[in-house]
Amino acid sequence: MLLNGLNHVAILTNDTERLHAFYEDVFGAAVLRDGPETPKSSDVRLSIINVGPHSELNVFQIAGNAEAGHQTPMFGRGRIDHLALQADSIEAFDTIRDRLMERGASDGFVTDFGRVLSVFFRDPDGLECEVCVGNPDAQPGVHNPPGTPAARYHGTS
Repeated sequence: MLLNGLNHVAILTNDTERLHAFYEDVFGAAVLRDGPETPKSSDVRLSIINVGPHSELNVFQIAGNAEAGHQTPMFGRGRIDHLALQADSIEAFDTIRDRLMERGASDGFVTDFGRVLSVFFRDPDGLECEVCVGNPDAQPGVHNPPGTPAARYHGTS
């Protein structure tokens, strides 16, 4: 393989400060850059949020642009439907899940996809996202469909 992951995903927001606070508080992410996209584009604010060793969110707030408020059901959102972040460990996954539930961003349901566990959330702009982690209880060759509850979280939320 010639790649080692995603570099960035570009997203739109109508409230940069709120989005920064969410990703900093829930994920311990860091804002690396924040300001006009270019010296001549004062109506386009670009911030870069570091969400992993090689991964960033490039966040654009554009004056007069209402696209950040448009959400439709899964698979009706256009070419990119949602983004998934990778937790560093099962312990980090548990911390993130707790923080998401505390903020009302997730119901805490954890899907067991077999080799991966997943919890979905909505960020402050309504963008659907998920956090994934390797499943410490995985059984080789087992692949489960969406909605399969993870045994280690069954009955918790």
